[in-house]
Amino acid sequence: MNAETMTSTAPELLPGEIELTVPEMAAYGIRLHRDNRLDAAQKCYEAVLQVDPHNANALHYLGVLHQQRGKRADAIDLVRRSLAIDPCVAAWHNNLGNLMLEDEQYEAASSCYTRCSELDSGNIEVLNNLGVLQRKLGRPEQAEVSFNRAIVLNPEFADAHANLATLLCNLPGRLTEAFSHLADALAMAPRNGNIRRLLVVTYAKAGRIDDARKACQEWAAVEPGDPRAQHYLAALGCVAVPERASDAYVVQEFDGFAGSFDAKLALLDYQAPQWVGEAVARLIGEPKSNLQVLDLGCGTGLCGPYLKPYAERLIGVDLSANMMARAAERHVYDALVKAELVTYLASVDVPQDVVVSADTLCYFGRLDAAFAGVRRVLRPNGIWVFTVEAHRHEQPFNLQVHGRYSHARAYVESQLLASGLGDIEVREVVLRIEGDEHVSGWLVAARAK
Repeated sequence: MNAETMTSTAPELLPGEIELTVPEMAAYGIRLHRDNRLDAAQKCYEAVLQVDPHNANALHYLGVLHQQRGKRADAIDLVRRSLAIDPCVAAWHNNLGNLMLEDEQYEAASSCYTRCSELDSGNIEVLNNLGVLQRKLGRPEQAEVSFNRAIVLNPEFADAHANLATLLCNLPGRLTEAFSHLADALAMAPRNGNIRRLLVVTYAKAGRIDDARKACQEWAAVEPGDPRAQHYLAALGCVAVPERASDAYVVQEFDGFAGSFDAKLALLDYQAPQWVGEAVARLIGEPKSNLQVLDLGCGTGLCGPYLKPYAERLIGVDLSANMMARAAERHVYDALVKAELVTYLASVDVPQDVVVSADTLCYFGRLDAAFAGVRRVLRPNGIWVFTVEAHRHEQPFNLQVHGRYSHARAYVESQLLASGLGDIEVREVVLRIEGDEHVSGWLVAARAK
């Protein structure tokens, strides 16, 4: 084998011994990658780099592969090295921008997206990405330009219309334009539940509750099987409010955007996992990797890195298989279980030292069953740390128009006490920034008596 040709004898790559040039092996790795045969693709890329350490294609796509597996630092290093060798591939700048976004390096992400757009002025996807990020960075004028550029290039780009509408509805005097773009987006994608939900929520935020109800009823008529439409009908008072969101609603809500979940939460300055992690650290002290720890509603595993140092065994539980696939890529959980959390708690036969839940109980109204389940699995003096969204109304809980429940502090405390939990600590925190507004929540800690 020399620097020009390679021989593959690995049967999972190619049958028998077949001689390939280095570019051919890299191209074959990309084919395997596109077929989601990640292990085989990785072997191809690594074989290429053994012969040609400066092969830009192998470096770049190995970086993309590492990103898919949750190895962000390795991914960033490899993608940057590929761009140092070949800086003129527009899509590669977009990929690096996505990595920077996941790493919360927003200015760097913006620069990457801008460079991609300079190299490929017709790339509407990166213009849309750039607009979303510019809005996050407090640059509404630039964001509007980016969205409009994408729309000019493709007037039927529904996502750009929807994102422009989201921007405009938060700018003074632009609500009429926002609804116009939402109407355009819906005309182009009438079965897009995300756009229909955005229309419903925007009407509600504008105080046009009757219009919100009508839009939601139309959504339910067009997509009668969509559990999100039924959930929002309840949030708008069209049907009775359920005691908790349905499993079908939660699964559909999160399975659909698991791949971009962390990046989207980064754009919302999502802080619930950090608050939970800090509370656990304060209550336990020095980590000794000797505890049984349970993460209820683990999602993509954002709490995992905070919890792992304390855990002899860390288990994550979630309803969304797609979310848990991302959690698995973090390599911090000893087990991941697809289950509804109350049902799962009833089956646990190993006493737990720590149970946490970050931003999961916002899909519950009544909390008694969840609290009772947690109390059942906790050892004496075990700790329970969680967040819920906050409200100060008289009712114990409220299903808000954005689809999540909020809870009164007195109700949370009373349910903890009724479940046999004490030493209650409640702190008001900011969970995220949504629609340019702070979403307040209760960070709660309690101990089993």
